[in-house]
Amino acid sequence: MPAQPHPTAAHATRARAAFRRYRVAAFVTGGMLLLLTLEIVLKYVLRAGGLDESGAPRAVIGDWIAFVHGWIYVGYLVTVFDLWSRMRWALARVLGLVVAGVVPVLSFVLEPRAGRWVEHDLAGAPRPGASRPGPPS
Repeated sequence: MPAQPHPTAAHATRARAAFRRYRVAAFVTGGMLLLLTLEIVLKYVLRAGGLDESGAPRAVIGDWIAFVHGWIYVGYLVTVFDLWSRMRWALARVLGLVVAGVVPVLSFVLEPRAGRWVEHDLAGAPRPGASRPGPPS
């Protein structure tokens, strides 16, 4: 892979902001996915909600969980694409992040790893305010 040029401070600021948005989306998506997984186990495996008159399992926590998770996942995909396009990562990284939104617990595993990828790729970029002089003595 060819060496990438050193990022500018403005690019680094926008990339770090994209990571912060991704980080929030990863936690929210991961939390909703855990809730959805719990609902599926309670509903289909343990049949905790019982059966309705047609013999189908009833929701335990709520039928809304899959719907909400689906829309949150769409927002998560937007943040993944934003981060990926700003960082110019390989396709394998974005695919890993996409899959992390549908595999329980994986978003919690990949979020800190993505943070390390961002900081590694931006290592040569100046931090905002780093060039400002300190307070007078």
